[in-house]
Amino acid sequence: MTVHAIIGGTGLTQLEGLRIHQSLSLETPFGAPSADILRGDYAGREVLFLARHGHPHRIPPHRVNYRANLWALRQAGATAILAVNAVGGIHAAMGTGHFCVPHQIVDYTFGRAHTYFEDDLDTVTHVDFSHPYDETLRRRLIAALAAEGCAFSGHGVYGCTQGPRLETAAEVVRLERDGCDIVGMTGMPEAVLARELELPYACLALVVNPAAGKSTALITMDDIERAIGAGMGKARAVLGRVLTA
Repeated sequence: MTVHAIIGGTGLTQLEGLRIHQSLSLETPFGAPSADILRGDYAGREVLFLARHGHPHRIPPHRVNYRANLWALRQAGATAILAVNAVGGIHAAMGTGHFCVPHQIVDYTFGRAHTYFEDDLDTVTHVDFSHPYDETLRRRLIAALAAEGCAFSGHGVYGCTQGPRLETAAEVVRLERDGCDIVGMTGMPEAVLARELELPYACLALVVNPAAGKSTALITMDDIERAIGAGMGKARAVLGRVLTA
């Protein structure tokens, strides 16, 4: 049986509706994960939940221990990962409140521990990352978004930047020129670490602001928090549909 793990990002440090049976405080060879892993029932299905930035939200994107997070989820029994990410919209279709299920990613991060395959190896290991997201999970997210009547795009390129600052307008021009449709700070190395652990992984991205230069207004945390508040309820409903499909 598939055991889904949900990784909650900004605005989803708690999974409302999760009936918690167990809180797991785990240690891994890579240190401690961002928070305890919660095991419980959601939408009538067993799930694991992890707050990517901790609970309360306190760990910035470049300080998240992604290796410990993914390792601990697999250790707890996860066999598939559904990641929720708050992002900025670059493509004109990616307005505030729009959902995207990306099919590709471009990594602009630096200095993050991004692989399990680096020390005490018997042989050098390379993983195929041509298609970073699991297509079966992607299709289930797309079907759930359609069933919920959400505005969404079933494909898109996620540009992952270092953070924690937001991007400059010139950087967003470069991202757009590179083919990115959305921009966030947490998509990598999370996706590739899941691949190294052979865990199917897909992303549900909620656009919470126009990327820099895509609006004449300043980007404020108040506006972002309002968009998160309006969108995360829909995200929870979508996740529920995926689990029961």
